[in-house]
Amino acid sequence: MLLPVGNFGLDRAGHLRADQSALDVLASSPSTRILRVHDGRFSWDQGVADSSDLIFLGLDESSTAYFARHYEHQNLDATFSLRENDWPDFEVAIATHAVALTNWHSSHQRCPRCGGATESILSGAARRCLDDGSEHHPRSDPAVISLVVDGDDRLLLGRQRVWPEKRFSAFAGFVEPGESLEGCLRRELLEECGVEIQTPQYLGSQAWPFPASLMVAFTAMATNPTQAKADGVEIEEIKWFTRVELSEAYRQEELLLPPRISIARRMIEHWYGSELHR
Repeated sequence: MLLPVGNFGLDRAGHLRADQSALDVLASSPSTRILRVHDGRFSWDQGVADSSDLIFLGLDESSTAYFARHYEHQNLDATFSLRENDWPDFEVAIATHAVALTNWHSSHQRCPRCGGATESILSGAARRCLDDGSEHHPRSDPAVISLVVDGDDRLLLGRQRVWPEKRFSAFAGFVEPGESLEGCLRRELLEECGVEIQTPQYLGSQAWPFPASLMVAFTAMATNPTQAKADGVEIEEIKWFTRVELSEAYRQEELLLPPRISIARRMIEHWYGSELHR
């Protein structure tokens, strides 16, 4: 299964993170690309003279350096969002990395151990408490997302209460403490749509920086498809689709699907057998 960001990205070149002299040289190069980020939106810029407030992302195959710079207040010209556009996989991977890190820096200005102020170190790869010296590193929150089918090879999709009418997607939920991925998969499906499953199979994963998720994709067979029912709390509506029904509903704009860069969309099209077009 080909995922949006599963197989693309930069060489993160961790050996350079503590080499400030090398980073200064890279940052000032006219070929260097800088991703300016504010509130999950971003725009591209070229190299700058000072790398002190930059987050080093890595190097591409031609050794071009990529950095991110976080803006607390809107100070960008034309901005883009991962949610709004279909980007090349390589740029999706870079933007995901940048948005995830800038989100983390924004929310970790204080030490979780003592409450003291923290500073960015290792060119943005970590933060250090100015009071107790403890170092803190970014975390990703694992979540499972599931492609549920029945014995007739129909696909089950759900619509959350907060989503617009006609918007459907795969079922997903965060892994709880002490819970395995498979255990989370079974629990979430039983809670949200009353479905019991068998033979879960891993499909792939995708980092999703809203705010810091790692989406782990599975497919599974429903053992009680006739008992499927939306919980009415988080999930407002569920529907079973054949391939013909899914294609026709999407073509007639009776069905809205997740954006093409999302793992949910790739999972749905993986089951369908090709990209869906109107």
